[in-house]
Amino acid sequence: MIQCEGLVKIYKMADLEVFALQGLDLQIEEGELMAIIGNSGSGKSTLLNMLGGLDKPTAGKLSVGGKDLLKCNDKDLVTYKRDTVGFVWQNNARNLIPYLTALANVELPMLLRGKRRRARAMELLEAVGLRQRINNKLSELSGGEQQRVAIAIALANEPKLLLADEPTGSLDTDTSNQVLDLFRSLNQSIGITIVIVTHDPLLARKVDRVVQIRDGKTSAEMIRKITYTEELAMLDAERNRHEEESHMEYAVLDKAGRLQIPAAFLDVEGFKGSNKVRVELEEGHIILYPSEK
Repeated sequence: MIQCEGLVKIYKMADLEVFALQGLDLQIEEGELMAIIGNSGSGKSTLLNMLGGLDKPTAGKLSVGGKDLLKCNDKDLVTYKRDTVGFVWQNNARNLIPYLTALANVELPMLLRGKRRRARAMELLEAVGLRQRINNKLSELSGGEQQRVAIAIALANEPKLLLADEPTGSLDTDTSNQVLDLFRSLNQSIGITIVIVTHDPLLARKVDRVVQIRDGKTSAEMIRKITYTEELAMLDAERNRHEEESHMEYAVLDKAGRLQIPAAFLDVEGFKGSNKVRVELEEGHIILYPSEK
């Protein structure tokens, strides 16, 4: 569904050049539910903007659903953003028009395509659990309900890809869980590919794959070892399970053979303060040793 190869993004500010992405590689399968995490400034929001057609890489390759976004002109990108991708933002002011009802908000994207499908809009609001709130204006809805309307809007034109930028950032824990459960339900019921950018570590329990970006590159991946249904059953039986037990973490090796080792692994005696390691191959395993002082 998504192929990123050697993505570089440089922002120029006066006489300065800021590297937001530095050769990022990433593949996302069709129908996948995954999250991208990373510290502020790591490049995750820059990547999301590129996937959504809101920004273009300085260099590299980027295709979504077989479409080469680097070769798209402005008109092609408008069509792509309207028909292929749906957006859910943390700030509801970017998702919703406050003086319209929930129903009118969901109808608007379809009207922009020259269609009026009230039945479709009502169906979407029912799918996100707002069947009884279709005629309410935004001021009459809670933060969680507004975010559900935003998700219905993002699905209005039946996109193949749903992008969510910090969709639970302004919600409390219980409401966040409801929104994340809704993403999983939609992913399973309609098969839409969902990419979520977040700071929330609890997302590891809700998605199948978590990709960590550090310094503009993919540095690690966590892939689910057991199904979400199996995990819920285990949680019911043993409430004190830790989130890392549900996923296996992998470091990412790029095409040039470069590897980012998690900082916690290097914060041990022998590796602290060193910029060199000794690498040896032993019985099919690559072993790192501290450099000899």
